[in-house]
Amino acid sequence: MRVRTRNLLHRLAPLYPCIVVSGRARTNVLNKLSGISFAQVIGNHGAETGAAQKSRHLVEQWKAALELALGQVPGLWVEDKGFSLAVHYRQASEKVETRRCILAATGALKKVRVFGGKQVVNVVMDCAPNKGDAVAAERDRLGCDWVLYVGDDENDEDAFALEGNIVAVRIGRKLRSHARYYLRNQGEIDELLELLVRLRAPVAPA
Repeated sequence: MRVRTRNLLHRLAPLYPCIVVSGRARTNVLNKLSGISFAQVIGNHGAETGAAQKSRHLVEQWKAALELALGQVPGLWVEDKGFSLAVHYRQASEKVETRRCILAATGALKKVRVFGGKQVVNVVMDCAPNKGDAVAAERDRLGCDWVLYVGDDENDEDAFALEGNIVAVRIGRKLRSHARYYLRNQGEIDELLELLVRLRAPVAPA
């Protein structure tokens, strides 16, 4: 994370009830964002909540099955994130064929929900909460009338599609997206954060 972005988040978090819903494991996110007073940090695409935490033994079984099925496919690796798996193929030379192999292998698993990302295929329990579920639960818990949600990945669409008062903002324009608004690139996030800080920053006395 850029220093400017981190500094802006540090200023923003006390002004608004801010949450992070990440594809990373929660402990990983907390290490990267230590010192910022978020209202909540949720990992594993929203799956790291509630009863979904009981899926740990299934994740271990899935990982063993995928490593057996895909062990000879070059350029991929399976990341165990505790309550979900991520099968990365960024380093594969034949990405289309590699992704086909991954989808075939994950499709043979039981009790799973499979969804894509940026050169990754994610595997979570079929009943696990998604990012939309996580955001909706936090909205209710915190008593928020409006939600501003910013995301940049395929699995953010569940949050973009939430009903109610939500301003859904996608990083990078995509025609088939539930997000009504978009920022052109990651750099424009800082401009949005700075605007939000200014809107609620205390006014210095004259």
